[in-house]
Amino acid sequence: MTATDENAQETPSPRKGGGWRESVLLTASGVVVAVLLHLFVIGSFWIPSESMENTLLRGDRVIVNKLSGTPERGDVVVFKGWDGTDWIKRVIGVPGDTVKCCDAKRRILVNGVPLDEDYLYPGDYPSGEEFEVKVPPGRLWVMGDHRTASADSRAHQEDRFHGTIPIDSVVGRAFAIYWPLSRVGLLSRPETFEKVP
Repeated sequence: MTATDENAQETPSPRKGGGWRESVLLTASGVVVAVLLHLFVIGSFWIPSESMENTLLRGDRVIVNKLSGTPERGDVVVFKGWDGTDWIKRVIGVPGDTVKCCDAKRRILVNGVPLDEDYLYPGDYPSGEEFEVKVPPGRLWVMGDHRTASADSRAHQEDRFHGTIPIDSVVGRAFAIYWPLSRVGLLSRPETFEKVP
């Protein structure tokens, strides 16, 4: 047997259809990963109204982190709302907080600390109605950034939970705008909430 014959025996012949099978397997794996990410990690939400202007405009699309953990004050969250559909609002109060409107300067108070809400719609005011709510365990007080155009916790105070929503209803935290391209950017937690005890 010559060296050429030995080399021919050691080199495996290419399998027929191997490339096609690998392509199908990689594509299927990619689809499965994308579906799992969408179901359990990352979601997308379309802004249907002006209730979060100017932070979010009607027609914006945001990326939602479904594994963001327990919502904190200042987070913009997507949740199953009072009518069973997806809503998006800002968390103002967490369990145990007392949220009140308003002080002498018409600012919202959380645990007695006034919020300087520079994210509010220009010319809008923190609330047109007075209220004081202690947020029950396992629940959140949420408000839109365009207060005069937002049906938020204030509009549902007659229910037995005084307008608060269950933490379990939160789908995730919106952390970035990805569409339209002219508005791409991150949604950060406002500094004003850092001073609330």
